[in-house]
Amino acid sequence: MGTARNIFLFVSALFPIVDPLGGAPIFLSLTREYPAAARRTLSRQIAINSFFLMLGSYLIGTHILAFFGISLPAVQVGGGLVVISTGWALLKRKDEDDRDRMHQRTHHEIYHQAFYPLTLPLTVGPGSISVAITLGANASHAGINFFAILAAVVGSIVVALTIFLCYGFADRLARMLGVTAMTVIMRLTSFLLLCIGVQIVWNGLSAFLVTLKLH
Repeated sequence: MGTARNIFLFVSALFPIVDPLGGAPIFLSLTREYPAAARRTLSRQIAINSFFLMLGSYLIGTHILAFFGISLPAVQVGGGLVVISTGWALLKRKDEDDRDRMHQRTHHEIYHQAFYPLTLPLTVGPGSISVAITLGANASHAGINFFAILAAVVGSIVVALTIFLCYGFADRLARMLGVTAMTVIMRLTSFLLLCIGVQIVWNGLSAFLVTLKLH
C-alpha cells in the first residue's frame, strides 16, 4: 500500500505541472511541418528523455545543485527565461518562415531538438524539476528507501507514457479541429507559454526575496 501511495503522490504532483495535454498544441506548433512518422518517433524520444530527467531530478537533483551551489529559485529563474524566449520566438514566427526553415532542415536536425527545447524546458521544465527534487529530498530524509525509489520509477514511466500519447497523436487533434482552429490554438498557446515563463521567473524571484527577508 505504501508503494501505491507513493506512486500516486509522484504522479499527482508531476502530471499537472508537466501537463502533456496542454503541451500537445505547443509540440504540434513546433513540429507542424514534420512527417507523421517523424513526429511519432520524436514524441517517443521526448518521453524517454522526460523519464530520465524526472527520475534523475528525484534521485540526484539535490546533490547536483549542492555540488554547484545552485538554489531552486535560480533554477526557476534560469528555466523561466528560456521558456519566455521560446514563447516569444513562437509568437513572432510566421507560417511562411516555418515552411522555409523546415525545407532546409536535415533529418539529424529534427531529432536534435528532442532534448532541447522539446524535452527541456517545454515538457519537463523548471517547475517539474523543482517538484521532483523536492520529492526526492523529502524521501531521502529517511535514508535509502527502495520502495520510494520504485514508486518514482513507476511514476516516471506513467507520466512519460502520457507524454508519448499526447504528443504522438497531436496531429489527430489538428485534423479534427481544422487548419484555422489549430492556427488560433497555436498562437494562443505561444502566448500562454510566454506567460508561463514569466510566472516561473516570478516564482523564483519571490523565493529569492523571501530568503533576503529572512536574512
